[in-house]
Amino acid sequence: MRDGVSALVHGMEKEQIHFVTGRLAERALRQVVAETAPRAGFDYSVDVLGITVAALMTPEWIARRISPPAAAGRIIIPGYCAGDLSPIERATGKPVERGPHDLKRLPEFFGKAPPTDDYGAHDIEIIAEINHCPRKPLAEILHMATVMAADGADVIDVGCDPGETWSRVGETVRALREQGHRVSVDSMNPSEVDAAVRSGAELVLSVNATNRQSAGDWGCEVVAIPDDPAQLCGLDRTVEYLDALRIPFRIDPVLEPIGFGLAKSLSRYFKVRRRYPEAPMMMGIGNLTELTDVDSAGINVLLLGICQETDIKSVLTTQVINWARTSIAECHLARRLVYYACRQHVLPKHLEPGLVMLRGPEPLAIGAAEMDRLAATIKDHNFRIFAEDGRVHIVSASMHLHDEDPFQLFHRVLQSRAGRTGPAAIDPQHAFYLGYEMCKAAVALQLGKTYAQDEALDWGMLTVAEQCHLAGRDSDDAHEPDQRGT
Repeated sequence: MRDGVSALVHGMEKEQIHFVTGRLAERALRQVVAETAPRAGFDYSVDVLGITVAALMTPEWIARRISPPAAAGRIIIPGYCAGDLSPIERATGKPVERGPHDLKRLPEFFGKAPPTDDYGAHDIEIIAEINHCPRKPLAEILHMATVMAADGADVIDVGCDPGETWSRVGETVRALREQGHRVSVDSMNPSEVDAAVRSGAELVLSVNATNRQSAGDWGCEVVAIPDDPAQLCGLDRTVEYLDALRIPFRIDPVLEPIGFGLAKSLSRYFKVRRRYPEAPMMMGIGNLTELTDVDSAGINVLLLGICQETDIKSVLTTQVINWARTSIAECHLARRLVYYACRQHVLPKHLEPGLVMLRGPEPLAIGAAEMDRLAATIKDHNFRIFAEDGRVHIVSASMHLHDEDPFQLFHRVLQSRAGRTGPAAIDPQHAFYLGYEMCKAAVALQLGKTYAQDEALDWGMLTVAEQCHLAGRDSDDAHEPDQRGT
């Protein structure tokens, strides 16, 4: 079954797109496409192929049945249709792409301009500190460095403990260098620093009036900090000293925690940037992420945005406390986001979904009326689960139950299937599956997330894809995403 609309509006030819779907999703697809096409500026045709659930299609199956009009410029198939799309392209001679998993995302799919090819570029360096290295065995330090580098760290910072001289600092730096890492050393003890730089450390954190006289012996870059951060005391003299000896340096005015001068410390970064417009600068951001009761991602994005706008090209971060344990990966995504936003002069919005973890975009909903229609249309006894309007919904043949409490809802489902056998029965495995899915649905309602049956909730960069464990059930199983695929 196929229909089309005119290809000429205001005398200009529009792109024509051919959509493929199954019988259950037909009505919803037609409604969404009819609303989207005028705004997105395309014409369309729809193929409703001979299958109930669009998600069960394969490219080979579609290729044998699709019949696009000659005017169609491209074909969009359901997002759940997995596999190589070349059979459809060979059969039709037209380009093919998958739509979004949820057909209600089609307006987004057509309305959002994708980032240009340079998205992902960045110019902020991430220095990741391993705190209290003297207290850790070498194997643990090397393992942590490997994980940090995989998350996006450019330099591994060996954190020393003040008040003592660590005899293994040279051995540790040498081992990290042999692993292929760039290394900095976080110490103001000239003896420790000397051993570290002789073993391959390329950056010293930090120098001020107390140790700057040793910097000429190290032969590497250093971080210049004030003697008294609150007043920037001594910073100018340290900068002059390093500059006179041609010692490379970057400046860190020192970020303070909330309640201890955060706003004033930020103003010092701006002041130093005005005073030294060409000097490399660094910001240590752990004083905020580690010392504030809040998930670290938002803080990291904000601080890296400030760094990008003020030409601060390196950040020092840690990930010790649990709420900041993914700070390096967050900074890696954040530096790409802020670089693109500043270079392209666009808002940093709808560009980096990996950083939206707790909540997400506006939750999608199909509405109670559509669920009632689905219950009246389907013939099988399988369950479709939805989360909308503060309630978990379960839809099956001639049944639409819902409740705010998943336990009450499950009790009603059991009552509806009491005494039944065969496909209508609920065995222990199926009961566990329903409980698991309803728990996810309840979490989605609590946090304002979109729930999609048999899919992991979207936790941004922390999302772990789910594996379906009910593949061995009957062919028209309860968990097929009837209404989500186009």
